[in-house]
Amino acid sequence: MAAVVSLKTSKPLLFQSKLLCFSLFYFFSSLFLALYTTLSNTKCLFRSSPFDPIQYSLFSYPSSYGEHKYAIPTLRSSCDSPVYFSDYSAVSQEIQDLCRNSTALGSRTLNYMQRNAQTFGGKFSTQKRFSFFDHPGDGAKIPCGFFQGIPITFHDRAIMDRCDRVVVVSAIFGDHDKIRQPRGLGAKTLDSVCFFMFVDAVTLDRLDYHNLISRKVKEPKVGVWRIVKVASEELYESAAMNGVIFKYLVHRLFPNSKYSIWIDAKLQLVIDPLLLVHSLVIQEDADMAISKHPFFLHTMEEAMATARWKKWWDVDGLKSQMETYCENGLEPWSPNKPYPSDVPDTALIIRKHSMATNLFSCLVFNELEAFNPRDQLAFAYVRDHMNPKLKMNMFDVEVFEQVAIEYRHNLKQGGPSVAKGPKINRASFDLFVNKTCSKCEQYLLKMWGESHD
Repeated sequence: MAAVVSLKTSKPLLFQSKLLCFSLFYFFSSLFLALYTTLSNTKCLFRSSPFDPIQYSLFSYPSSYGEHKYAIPTLRSSCDSPVYFSDYSAVSQEIQDLCRNSTALGSRTLNYMQRNAQTFGGKFSTQKRFSFFDHPGDGAKIPCGFFQGIPITFHDRAIMDRCDRVVVVSAIFGDHDKIRQPRGLGAKTLDSVCFFMFVDAVTLDRLDYHNLISRKVKEPKVGVWRIVKVASEELYESAAMNGVIFKYLVHRLFPNSKYSIWIDAKLQLVIDPLLLVHSLVIQEDADMAISKHPFFLHTMEEAMATARWKKWWDVDGLKSQMETYCENGLEPWSPNKPYPSDVPDTALIIRKHSMATNLFSCLVFNELEAFNPRDQLAFAYVRDHMNPKLKMNMFDVEVFEQVAIEYRHNLKQGGPSVAKGPKINRASFDLFVNKTCSKCEQYLLKMWGESHD
């Protein structure tokens, strides 16, 4: 009788072994985590998006276009976020309120010179350009491009004028890149954010070749991107110089927008634009947010790399540009400067359209027209010498890698032939072979002195 009672009250054999129970728990936990990371959009454990993203596909590309080929790998884990993003709904409402109350953004008034000139930017002399760095704020006019008409249609300009909150801008000239759709957009973002992609005839032909657009449509779009054709032959011979018009004169192209994001076409945005503006500009009380360069601190390092790697053909012009800046007060970076670096990565620029930001953009553009479109070379000189000063958030490279995926430029050409630029003889890449004869001698000595401390 006792044996029968004992049999009825004993535990099942499955639960008598603690090791077996632990093994089963480990197995099912591992299975759950494996399934979660496989099916999760972020591929991260227990990391949820701070907003309700758009669930449907923004655009379906034909396989021949290859919009996701040749991504540049990064060693940083996408699960470790170096920047905090607030609640999407609260951010959306806050930016909407700020855009309605223009006075909260500060003065945005700048007066621009208007006259006819031989170039789009007016081609001012060095001393004339530098005379505009100290802006008195009393209605004085400054040069800021548009000395010739911008070669886009009146219909497109009217649509651009209606963009009165946040605008995301990019450009492709010479079919140099692919159009890529942003990821992680919030459900209400397209109500507040405009996306504009400026292209030339060559790029437009390629889009037509891949059946991404129709020539018969008056307002062509590829996913979220509104496509605007630019008659670039009426601007500069250099496609890169044409690109910086749309990179730095966003406030003039979109006069009613309150915030803007420039994104190079080699990048794919993977964070909602509203969250970017809020976290990197509004919360930081900044006029502009831009990434630090991953390798360089000093402007001269970037200039030497530009010559060494032949990123710009006119090396003698690079030397002249650096000597001009050195002669007029360019200093190497030091901890005494209120910025963490003199060299940015300008592939992603987030701006509040304040007076200081707009002035900075105008001054940089004038330097680019005067010398070359390598905007990292003029960046620190303009930033350090302009007045009023710019409140700039130069964020870490890890943040840049968190918010965007970088792809290589187009490697192969197919379909219609693409026009090639003229063949150019390149100069020697030694910028300062004899530093004792250079106007940048003191700069170089200080820079190397900092480097060896």
